[in-house]
Amino acid sequence: MRIQDMHPEVIGSAAIQGGFQGTAASSAVPSFQHFAQVPPSWLVLPFVLLLLMIATGPLFYHRFWEHHYPKVSIGLGAIVAGFYGFMIDGGIEVLNHTLQEYLSFIALIASLFVVSGGILIRIENRGSPFTNALLLLSGAVLSNLIGTTGASMLLIRPYLRMNAGRLKAFHVVFFIFIVSNIGGALTPIGDPPLFLGFLKGVPFFWVLSKVWFVWVVTIAMFIAVFMLLDARVGQNGVRVTENKGGLQIKGMKNFLFLGAIIAAVFIDPAVISAIPSLQKMFHLPFGIRELFLTGIAVSAYLSSDREALKGNEFNFEPIKEVALLFFGIFATMIPALQLIAGYASLHAGDFTVTRFYWMTGFLSGVLDNAPTYLNFFAGAAGKFGIDIGQIADVRRFADGIASPVAGDVASDVYLMAISIASVFFGALTYIGNAPNFMVRNIAAQAEADVPDFLEYIFKYSLPVLIPVFFLLWLLFFNY
Repeated sequence: MRIQDMHPEVIGSAAIQGGFQGTAASSAVPSFQHFAQVPPSWLVLPFVLLLLMIATGPLFYHRFWEHHYPKVSIGLGAIVAGFYGFMIDGGIEVLNHTLQEYLSFIALIASLFVVSGGILIRIENRGSPFTNALLLLSGAVLSNLIGTTGASMLLIRPYLRMNAGRLKAFHVVFFIFIVSNIGGALTPIGDPPLFLGFLKGVPFFWVLSKVWFVWVVTIAMFIAVFMLLDARVGQNGVRVTENKGGLQIKGMKNFLFLGAIIAAVFIDPAVISAIPSLQKMFHLPFGIRELFLTGIAVSAYLSSDREALKGNEFNFEPIKEVALLFFGIFATMIPALQLIAGYASLHAGDFTVTRFYWMTGFLSGVLDNAPTYLNFFAGAAGKFGIDIGQIADVRRFADGIASPVAGDVASDVYLMAISIASVFFGALTYIGNAPNFMVRNIAAQAEADVPDFLEYIFKYSLPVLIPVFFLLWLLFFNY
């Protein structure tokens, strides 16, 4: 059966299971089970309201938002969860899969946050256009080895210390652009959608072989713009001390914990068949991977170098805010994802590469980019008569299948467009990717000049990101 011939509720509810965070990722689409009916369109309103309050709360009603954002987030999430639980056929199972994804998401980013907090990196160089650009480039490369969250948590504090006294808002913003998002586009470890593609059968080094040139061009453009802006700052009245060029690291043993986290990412029945699924065996909302990650986080915190934690001014406030806000986001975005999945599945046959690129991108900027990637991946595969539940078919799709439409491009171009858009466009908003929000909170605690939600979009995302993404489309995906 072709995917575009299926009912939207089938692919929509199944797609919600997918993601780097979800241990059910391997079974997200192959079963195509009818978990829930199509939700009413008005059920998207709690998600829209939550986004509006995240954007306007810190700006217009700061005191209320600071004290009551947990109630707002949980309350709006409870409205959607209650509707699914009592009014939607199969809604309980949808909620269960969403809870699995949320717990996996929190286990991963919390463990990375705790482990990196015990690694104190001191770079004995003052911030300058060259040294900052070198750190951002290093972070972009590192994102592919330990993920965008890992690289962001490891480097944001030394980056802020390097530029103490000369920090501007764009320093934080470009760190989010380059290290927290675009950098991690070369490997499945780098960003959640790519790991999901790997679980579905996309070869591990496929992304690197296909998009390295696009990645290099994009990183080069952003670093060039950053250096021009940074050159205008100078030292901003800060007394310049001798640059020794040294590097001091406290808490080196935490790198072992960091390696354990990356290894734990692959503890998935889809990767290693011998690993049992706790969800299936005991109906738990978490798997062995989440237990490993939690154990790593606790062990790392208890054994971390106290001086390193103190030097990083480590506290749990950033991860607490992310956990509470994303609880509401995960719950309220369920109907939005289902409606989008239904639309994609029914209209994928008419979609061009251009439409896949822009729709995947913009929706990844405001929704979880992993299921967004999955929905459009399934739609693009369906256009070529491919079922992404079959690993052999996915590999053929990634290698490139001639389009059934005359004059159209091969299937691998579609997958390139969807892969790049789902990762790159995560930089559009603070909620586009988990490390965005965490970097913002850590920078704010360090009393850096951090743009609010709307300022980030209108002053940086729209005038900086969109022109670059438009150029990428013009050069590579204008089909």
